Amino acid sequence: MTDKKILIVLGHPNPHSFCNHLADVYYEACKESGYQCEMLKLNELHFDPNLNLGYNNLGDQVLETDLVKSQESILRSDHLVFIFPNWWSSLPALLKGWIDRVFLPGFSFKYKKGSPLPAKLLKGRTARIIITMDAPTWYYKWFNGSPGLKLMKFGTLEFCGIKPVEYTLLGEMRSASKEKLDKYVEKIKELGRNGK
Repeated sequence: MTDKKILIVLGHPNPHSFCNHLADVYYEACKESGYQCEMLKLNELHFDPNLNLGYNNLGDQVLETDLVKSQESILRSDHLVFIFPNWWSSLPALLKGWIDRVFLPGFSFKYKKGSPLPAKLLKGRTARIIITMDAPTWYYKWFNGSPGLKLMKFGTLEFCGIKPVEYTLLGEMRSASKEKLDKYVEKIKELGRNGK
């Protein structure tokens, strides 16, 4: 048993998706290697994904129990793994809503008086982003500019002090052969075995 604590966050709303399968594969490989693993399947949580008033009057929108538990899980973790599909070059609304409600000021970052840059409150953690997509990965990177990846890596995780943030892109999902999908599964299994 290793001391490394890994939190897997599944951001696909469909429980029968390939992302869901990948999350299960990563989790099982991770457990078999002796890591302390925890999984958050966002489609199983109960919460309002809308940050109704932005960061004004945060106390007026009480955090649901599942969001409090999500924050506790993040604080317990050493390494976070986010698995989600590329939808409209971004994240599914479910994952974006969870981030909006969980990564709040005072939890993930803190405003500093006299400075435009916040204090990063989630330092000491690393992350991996795993994104599935119908497009070829080269198209996503070179023509689209990797917007969803950049949003997660720079605009969310590193902004809060989580780094390094590694990533794995799995492309051409709609047209992928069984052999290609099996290779994707093996790739994710290997990441889970190594706690990466």
